[in-house]
Amino acid sequence: MRFLVGLFVAVLVCFTAVDSYAQKKKTRSAGVRVDAVIVEPLTQTMPVLGRFVARESGVVAALTRGPVASVLVSVGDRVKKGDVIAQLVTARIKAARSLQAALVSERKAQGRTAKAQLALTQTALKRLASLRKSAAFSRARHDDKLSEVAKFQSEVGEKEAAVASARAELRLADIDLYNAEIRAPYNGVVSQKHTSPGAFLNVGDPVVTLINDEVLEVEADVPSDRLSGLSVGRVTSAKLESGRVLTVTVRAVVPEENTLTRTRPVRFTPQFDGGGHGAVAANESVTVLLPVGTTRDVVSVHKDAVIPRAGERIVFVAKDGKAVRRV
Repeated sequence: MRFLVGLFVAVLVCFTAVDSYAQKKKTRSAGVRVDAVIVEPLTQTMPVLGRFVARESGVVAALTRGPVASVLVSVGDRVKKGDVIAQLVTARIKAARSLQAALVSERKAQGRTAKAQLALTQTALKRLASLRKSAAFSRARHDDKLSEVAKFQSEVGEKEAAVASARAELRLADIDLYNAEIRAPYNGVVSQKHTSPGAFLNVGDPVVTLINDEVLEVEADVPSDRLSGLSVGRVTSAKLESGRVLTVTVRAVVPEENTLTRTRPVRFTPQFDGGGHGAVAANESVTVLLPVGTTRDVVSVHKDAVIPRAGERIVFVAKDGKAVRRV
């Protein structure tokens, strides 16, 4: 009997606990978070494969002729604008400059001689002219002196021109001596070396190939029927192989079409966050998200607010403290 009474009490306590839990569950409200509805521009995009290109790259050539004395860089070395890349043997160039300097001095001396002779002739002409009213005046001698003055004036002009010519030759010799040190025309990295000590270089012969990886652009071959959404200054995005996303701006649409692929090259200027491009290199592949058509404004809500129900997608809008259903 006592056992039955105890069992009844235990069952009663259990039902009481269950009922209490059910009451609490009924009174507990579900948590709701309200998110703002945003009106933002929407642009449809299509991926186009592009590549990074250096705005400054190419062969650094010799600007004067002569044998190579030394090459101061190797492949992979980074140089700054104005750094010496290679040096030519300058003995012959220095000798040629000394010869031109001596020629300038000689022409100057000849010019001074001609001026002195002109001054003497002009003085003699003045003396003859002062005797014009005298019986000792000779018209023939006076005319001869006039001719001599004209002759020496012409010689002075010739000597001055010869001095200018000699100075120009000396300036060219100075330029050759300066160009005997081949310098980097811009910042960059040496990608190829085309010469070595002992080789002979003529004007225009390649020395090294230089790539400026500090100023990179994105070039993509865009189908001609997709160019309507592109204009100079249009902003879009590009994705690297590493997954990094960059903002790029259309810099130029090149008006030259490939007849085989029906595409035109478009240049984009990338914006690297923090001012650095990291490990991006020339000719690296990049996917440009090309805008298709014009931008239009659309209403945007959080993805978790869209509820699929009965084949429809609905959202609830908070209005006056109540949830209003919208399809």
